Amino acid sequence: MNKLNAQTTLDNIVKTTIDALLSTNGSSPIQAILQEDPSKRRQLERKFLKQIGISPKQLGRVIRLQTALKMLLSQPSETLTHIAYESEYYDQAHFIKDFKEFTGTSPKEFLTDAQTTLSALFYAHE
Repeated sequence: MNKLNAQTTLDNIVKTTIDALLSTNGSSPIQAILQEDPSKRRQLERKFLKQIGISPKQLGRVIRLQTALKMLLSQPSETLTHIAYESEYYDQAHFIKDFKEFTGTSPKEFLTDAQTTLSALFYAHE
């Protein structure tokens, strides 16, 4: 987050994209963010990779998964389908696929793991 907030290192196009992704919990398509000038997509991707270290799409995926993870930990009685739709995933399978890719485990396994107790405490106070 420090790298994302450093005003001096971020170009305006990168900062605008980050703000749009954060305000939409990572669900805003890059094409929609660049609606004024879609020809700048490649330029944005190069600058983003250089300044942030990942692509704008990848950051959007991380933010969206983080939103879903907060819901999963703060509302354990909620269904995975509901969490997936509230986090703007296309469906539950898409949510589980992203979850496994980033965490290495399924949401159900994650919730039953004793080590997630610390994660739940961290997210419960945000």
